[in-house]
Amino acid sequence: MSGVSREAFELGEQLGHHDHRGFLMVRTLVLTVDRDNDLGIKTAIRGPVIGRRQVLTAALKLGIADPEESDTNAMLGALSQHDKILGEKSDEDEVEIAILTGDEKVGLRSDRAVAAQLEEVVAQFQPDKAILVTDGAEDESVLPIIQSQVRIDHVQKIIVKQSKGIEGTYYYIVKALEDPKWRAKIMIPFGLVLAVFGLGIMLPNEIGGLLIGGLPMVTGLYILSKGAGIETTVNKVIQEMRENADAAMFSSLLWTATLFSAIFAVAEGWREYTALADDFSQSVVWLEAVHKALAWIVIAFLTSTAGFMLLRLKRGSFSGRLIVLGIFGMVVYSFVDKALEIATDVLGGTAYEFSVQKVLEDLTNPLIWVVVLWMTMTIVRSLQAKQAQAERYWGI
Repeated sequence: MSGVSREAFELGEQLGHHDHRGFLMVRTLVLTVDRDNDLGIKTAIRGPVIGRRQVLTAALKLGIADPEESDTNAMLGALSQHDKILGEKSDEDEVEIAILTGDEKVGLRSDRAVAAQLEEVVAQFQPDKAILVTDGAEDESVLPIIQSQVRIDHVQKIIVKQSKGIEGTYYYIVKALEDPKWRAKIMIPFGLVLAVFGLGIMLPNEIGGLLIGGLPMVTGLYILSKGAGIETTVNKVIQEMRENADAAMFSSLLWTATLFSAIFAVAEGWREYTALADDFSQSVVWLEAVHKALAWIVIAFLTSTAGFMLLRLKRGSFSGRLIVLGIFGMVVYSFVDKALEIATDVLGGTAYEFSVQKVLEDLTNPLIWVVVLWMTMTIVRSLQAKQAQAERYWGI
């Protein structure tokens, strides 16, 4: 094997790409992703689009159909990156460019379309590495899908230069409000805040103040859910409900019970607070209010867990962890319930009797739930182990 070191040839064998002389060949794929399928909607071009000429044609058609479409810039950026690599590559290397398109309904459906098209491109070109050119965070969200099939060496974001004047800012705000997707995201929350604020001013002082005071609380909870990723979980649940309509009906009933239980928890806590506010200290009143609401809070937790359980059973992805989670909730409830009871008595002036009999009496129910939790976890783990050994799925 003249002219080629044994190490280089073996590396080429491992990668699976070498030319007829045995030289190591590197195949680079330049990708751009149109996750919401603007290309297909506005030009009727279906993905994947593979090859420089085809990508250039698609970019021109999309640019003519909608000169303000940012995906056009991402496609031109990918073409620029492709030509740059093409000019710098060695004779043995290969470079290809492709556009992956998703679906108008951005989410699970569009990501599946992108994954299927990527699999087709990878099977055809067999790249060693890829470069992703994107126009924003929405298209970058498919990065894990791409990385599951090909190594990403670089991500380039195309940011279009815009005018910085007030007129330019006004123009882009107006254009955003004309877009149905952005209009729903901007105008609905803003209109809802104004409606609640105005309603709070018109209603009597106590109710209006409570309504206006609840506005920042709801806003804070929404921001918290965004930061903690709860919104993603909610969207996933909605998607599961669509795919499992019959199970979703019963799950909806359970989640309705969850909502009512949460309302009852607030109502029961408020009733207890107003009944005791004039006779006891604030600490005792708050503890009693939380204690009265605790049972309804646990019911809300258990009904929501049961709703998730039904969907998982329908899909055949039930793992037993939801049962463990429900029993763990009962363990927490039993300890918190007894702790609140003792704390209320102590703050009310009743001294706690520290004796073995009294402590065991107070901890009997919590310890029983701890034992139940341990037994449940043991059973679930043993079933999962048997399932793994048998290589057969039983839904546990």
